Amino acid sequence: MNKTININLGGFFFHIDETAYQKLKKYLESIAKSLSDDPQGKNEIIADIEARISELLSEKITDSRQVVNDQDIDDIIKIMGQPEDYADGDETFKETNFSYQTNYNATKKLFRDGEDKMLGGVASGMAHYLNIDTIWIRLAFIFFAIPGGFGFITYILLWVLLPEAKTTAEKLQMEGTPVNIDNIERKIREEFNNVSENLKDVANKASDKLKEGANEISEKFNSAFSGKQKKNNGFQEILDVIVSIIQTFFKVIGKIIGVFFIIIAASVIISLIIGGFSIGSLEWLNVDGNFLHYPPFFYDSVIPSWLLTTFGLFLIGIPFLLLFILGLRMLSSNIKNIGKAASLTLLGIWIVSLLGMIFAGLDFATSYAQNGEITEKNQLQIIANDTLFVKLKNDETILFRHNLRRSSQKEEVFINGKKMAYSNYVKVDVQKSTSEESYFTITKSSRGKNKMNAKSNAKEIQYHFTIDNNTLILDAFYLSDIKNIWKDETIEVTIYLPEKATVFFDESAKNFLYDVKNVDEIYDTDMANHHFIMTNSTLKCTDCASLLEGKNEDSLNTNETSM
Repeated sequence: MNKTININLGGFFFHIDETAYQKLKKYLESIAKSLSDDPQGKNEIIADIEARISELLSEKITDSRQVVNDQDIDDIIKIMGQPEDYADGDETFKETNFSYQTNYNATKKLFRDGEDKMLGGVASGMAHYLNIDTIWIRLAFIFFAIPGGFGFITYILLWVLLPEAKTTAEKLQMEGTPVNIDNIERKIREEFNNVSENLKDVANKASDKLKEGANEISEKFNSAFSGKQKKNNGFQEILDVIVSIIQTFFKVIGKIIGVFFIIIAASVIISLIIGGFSIGSLEWLNVDGNFLHYPPFFYDSVIPSWLLTTFGLFLIGIPFLLLFILGLRMLSSNIKNIGKAASLTLLGIWIVSLLGMIFAGLDFATSYAQNGEITEKNQLQIIANDTLFVKLKNDETILFRHNLRRSSQKEEVFINGKKMAYSNYVKVDVQKSTSEESYFTITKSSRGKNKMNAKSNAKEIQYHFTIDNNTLILDAFYLSDIKNIWKDETIEVTIYLPEKATVFFDESAKNFLYDVKNVDEIYDTDMANHHFIMTNSTLKCTDCASLLEGKNEDSLNTNETSM
């Protein structure tokens, strides 16, 4: 039968049998003797060791009525280590019936670091846990705090939920260091040394202040005694205060500018990376790329698009990378500048990228230099007193248009697996024929390096029409090679009618009529759904009475207002 003893260890009560109690007592006495040569912080070290032992015992004891036995103490000593492993005491604790191993693997825990904090120590605690520099965690919180305040909310939650590392054991666990006798003693002595150094600094500063004060009093006494008092002391003090305020202000402004540089540079770099991958991956991701186009010189360049994309990333990204590093250095002096070799490498890559983009730009400029056009003539079987009906239609299998109208914008479409440029830039006009025949011309225009190249590009434009009896059905769009997407291509359809021939514009032609001359000067968009007869010079509306009446009233009201 073993006798049990109630003990208070590290603020917790335990039931321990007498044998285990004697072993624990002997162990603690041995530790205390190992520290006797250097009494600095001895009591605090012993208290932290007892607290750590109490924590380990609490993990083992699952029932408050459970008794700590001899084996439990042996397990604790294995974790904490032997005093003689760390210090040479006059009397050491060592059992002869077994040997201890101190290779206890520490488990890193997440705490808030109260000794290195700007607000709550969350960033520095996470930096210890992730084993990275604290500035990167702080920058991450700042970056995610900008859009929607996510970083700020996360920081507040972690501040509330994470405990602060207050005891020596918790500080060691935060750093991922095994909590044993040696590390507890080392940590406490480091803290004492830091406190001692801080006290020395404070004492030295106080001594210097006292000396300065004594010297100042002596100078004033001497001045008063000699009748020569300095006049500029008060002004100098005010000036020093103003200088100090200005210096502090500019330091704060510098930090703010540094954060601004980091946010701007990071946003641009991330956008470039996402944009670069997106442009190159839209096709194989089957994403509609109508909202995103390459720059103009990408389409008709001898340099591959992927290489031009890389040049663009480097050309814009490298300066913003340097701006990002500058922002980091403005926030923390611990950030080192990039080395000479890296600087020269980045400069070389940037110059090559610049030259590549300049070459592509010049190549595009030459491909845009000249304008060329070709004209096709097509006959119409319309004579005097006949009526020609003009309609325009779109091919919705290529690209759907809810509101069909003329537009110079081009979009990328796929025709039989081939990428092409689609545009609705079609102009329709009606003029008097110089003979008795009726016909219409289709003029295709494009640009190129020279006239021949421009005409060749114009010839490649795909534009179609259909004639059904007296109805001319024109395409409301044209297709062109994708390399010519930025080359100001146009389709102009001009219909020539003999005198007394009539033309009727369908509603679909409303937004494609372009400066059609008529006697009544009716606007192009108002000519749809009306008949116009060709006179000896130009068109005249035959069913626009209501339209002309409203127009005359508007004109009369305008004149009265002006009078």
